[in-house]
Amino acid sequence: MSAREIVAQGRTLQQAFGEAALAMFALAVDLGAVQPREVREVRAHGTSLESLLVHWITECGYVQDIEGFACRSVDFAVFDVERKPGGEPMRLHAFLHGEVDAEDARSDGGFEVASAGAIEIRPLDEGYEIRFTVQT
Repeated sequence: MSAREIVAQGRTLQQAFGEAALAMFALAVDLGAVQPREVREVRAHGTSLESLLVHWITECGYVQDIEGFACRSVDFAVFDVERKPGGEPMRLHAFLHGEVDAEDARSDGGFEVASAGAIEIRPLDEGYEIRFTVQT
């Protein structure tokens, strides 16, 4: 396995999460060649932004590795990252638009995201930046 750093930016935190997933998919397939023919639903929960990101990328990686699904775009139905009393987790629910291409989309052995402690999510002057490492 080799380590690959992913850096994603967005005007909003939601957009940065979407860009992070697309950057992960781009490690395995040319996103420009992917047609939005099918949709997959992905849900993730976490007690912090970092743990939410780990679960989000892991779920997206599962769809890619198991189904050979290549994603071209992401639409969020729910992106709830407000901290709530009682420890209720942050959550997201997204629709991945793309196609199944078993030859190009499946990775060799999948992706493994570094722990939540190794993830950096920081505000920028005009948005957010996310940095994390995946093992490919």
